[in-house]
Order: sequence, then structure tokens, then C-alpha cells
Amino acid sequence: MTAQAAFDIDLIRRYDRNGPRYTSYPTAPQFRTDFGEAEYRERVAAGNDAGGPLSLYLHLPFCASPCFYCACTRVVTRQPEVIAGYVDSLRREIALQGALFDAGRTVSQLAWGGGTPTYLTPAQTAGLMEDLDKHFELDTGAGREFTIEIDPRSVDPAAVAQLASLGFNRASLGVQDFDRDVQRAVNRVQSERQVTLVLDELRRTGFQSVNFDLIYGLPRQTPGRFAATLREVLLLRPDRIALYSYAHLPELFKPQRRIRAEDLPSPEVKLRLLGQAIDKLVGAGYVYIGMDHFALPDDDLAVAQREGRLYRNFQGYSTHRGCDLVGMGMSAISSVADSYSQHDKRVPDYREAVDAGRLPVLRGVRLTADDRLRRDVIQRLMCDSRLDFAEIERRHHIVFPDYFADELDALMPMDEDGLVAVDEGGIDVLPRGRLLLRAIAMVFDAYLAAPAQPARFSRVI
Repeated sequence: MTAQAAFDIDLIRRYDRNGPRYTSYPTAPQFRTDFGEAEYRERVAAGNDAGGPLSLYLHLPFCASPCFYCACTRVVTRQPEVIAGYVDSLRREIALQGALFDAGRTVSQLAWGGGTPTYLTPAQTAGLMEDLDKHFELDTGAGREFTIEIDPRSVDPAAVAQLASLGFNRASLGVQDFDRDVQRAVNRVQSERQVTLVLDELRRTGFQSVNFDLIYGLPRQTPGRFAATLREVLLLRPDRIALYSYAHLPELFKPQRRIRAEDLPSPEVKLRLLGQAIDKLVGAGYVYIGMDHFALPDDDLAVAQREGRLYRNFQGYSTHRGCDLVGMGMSAISSVADSYSQHDKRVPDYREAVDAGRLPVLRGVRLTADDRLRRDVIQRLMCDSRLDFAEIERRHHIVFPDYFADELDALMPMDEDGLVAVDEGGIDVLPRGRLLLRAIAMVFDAYLAAPAQPARFSRVI
């Protein structure tokens, strides 16, 4: 099993810089507007020639009210006709996309994200799944991974039962923090009982894995209050936990302007919150997967990491390597046959394109040989915490120390600081470096030295 992370506050302070999350490489700032619908269709055809399973992502951006911490692409509305119109357009896109992919390319992974997917009506939810089943070949086996994000305030037992009957077998619950004062400060008030009832119903109806989203660094959080949240979470024992850092960027995200800067924990306190969370989660038996993710040892995510099958895509860590990812809905991102592409980011633009029979591809990029090589290196570091030079050389026909001579030199300070161990066979990320995976991966990012356009990334911790 991969070693757990070691929390070294001095090293974190030294290496905590702004950088990508590497859900793709090249990252989104490198996407270009000269990659459009025609280029996307060409890459789909190339993917069909190669074959293989599919992963589908549906973006359902609507929420009933704003969570002040949120930096997601979402639309706050209480107008049913707005949601209904979008769902109609999304169903048209499902048909358009399904017609592009060869029969027999089974959908082994499906994710509905938001916004709040469970904000839809039962009829809208069923209609979307019916269309997916009509236009794609959905896997019905136990090995499928069909996930939906759930706001515990928006579902009851009947809604959970419907999701199970439609084939969902994994769920992610937005918990963030159980402290009521913190919840009021971010406009996300929900009780432990609401979360517990949903979790119990998910387990009763056969969901195989449930994730809790937690956030550290929120307004009014203190070590004592967050410790109470962690105790409650560990009593409920979700299969996975995503522990996200709150990035306060009110100049970019309007809802965050409702958060008072003076209510935020100091940088020192925020690091204490992270440290205590890691101690509690690892002490309770959770495996540190990487970045901000933890899983129980028998969860598929931890098993995939042990077996070298872990992968990163736009949903984060995944157990399904080798899938073309098809994103549908406004702002959704696809990864098909060594290309990335993103849809229109505004609902009106998205709907206008789809309703006219066009795929709403706004921008994208086709990967070069160097991109594919560096993506492979970054993926293995982020997922395995280990890089084998011989494997990379065999797949990409290079001599690693020659091709990456500058990068290996740049790793030397990290080697001296105990973040990595570099030898003639490869790179091992040591426990002191596992929380700094993003900083280590950045060494191999060719675009950071000469970015094509200004980019703003979050801090790596």
C-alpha cells in the first residue's frame, strides 16, 4: 500500500504556491478557440477506431440558493421553466453525442455533477437517464461506476430509491462542515440528522460507495469546531472523503463577496485544520489517495491505487483508465482521443447551439507527442506517487534522463528536502512530499514557464 502522507508544516509553507490540479494536461488555460465542433468530431472518429469504453459526465448547473464558498459553474434559480428548458436541450445533446460513438463502446462510468443534480424533478431525472440508455450502451454490471452529487437537503427516501432504480451506485454528499455557525456563515445550513438519513438510505438501497465533501479554511472554523465535525464524520464512516481547501477569491467568484474576510481562519490556523484532519482520518484507517482524497482500504479507489489502475480526469481520481470522457451540458469538458474540449459556458449560448443541431464546442486542444509524454509523467506521479523511468521510456521511446535533464535538476532541492527520492530507476514521492504532489508535478509542466495566456490557479495546499 502506498505510504500515508506526513504533515510537515515548514515544508508546506515553503512549497505552497499556486498551481494546477492536473485533472488534465495541458490544463484548461491552454485550450484554444481554433478547436471547435469539426475538430471534436474528428477526434471522436479517431477514438472509435481505437475502441474502448466510455465515461459520460452530465453538468446540471442549477441550485436553489447560493453557497457562499462555491467556485463552481452554477446557476441559482427558482424558476422551473429555466431548468426545464435546459433539460430539454441536454436531452437533445445526448442524442447528438450518442450518434457519434460506435455501438459496443460501453459506458462503464457515468457522473452527474452540478450545481445540484438532485434539484431536478423525478420526471426530469428519469427522462435524462432514459435518453442516456437509448443513445448509449450503459453498463449494467456490478463493476460500473455511476455517481451523482447529492445535496442532503434536496432528497427524501423516495428520491434515493429512484436514483438506485435508475442504476446509480455511488454518491457524493456535500457536507462541508457540521458546525451551525460555520454553516450560517456560508449559507449552507443542514443538520447531521439530514446527512445521516440520506446516508442510511443510500446504504439501504445498495449504493456501493458514498463520498463526503469537507472544506477546511471556511469562515468561523476553529480547530475545536472542526474537530467536532471530524468526530461526527468518522462515526458515519463514509467510504471516501474529499477534503478541499477553501480558496477565497471574491474578485473572481461573486458569492464569496458575502464572506467576511475577518471571519476566515489565519493561514496558520488553516494549516492546523488540515493537519488535524489528516491525523484523524489516517488514524481512523483511511488511506490517503492523493491531493485531497481519502478512502477506506476496501473502497475501489484504494484498491485501484494499490493495483496501479488509478487515474485522474475532470472528476478527480478515477478507477477507470482508458475511457474516452464525454462531457455534456454547459461548460462541460471532454477528453477524447488525445484531445480536450469545453462547451459554451453560458446557458443561452449552450442552448442556442444544441437546439440548432450543433455541438456547443467552445474551445479545446489536441495533444502533441510532448503533451502526451508529460501527461503520462504527471498522471503517474499524482496517482502512484512513483515514476518508473523504464516504463515511460518504453511507452514514449525516449531516454528519460536526457529528455528531462532540466526537470531532474529542478527536483534536486525537493530531493534534499525529503519530498522525493530520485535514483537511476525513477522517482519516489516520500511521505513528506505526498501533500505536495501538485508542486512536484509542476516541475514537468512545460507551459508554466511560458504560459500562452495569464492563468490563475489555487494554492497547492
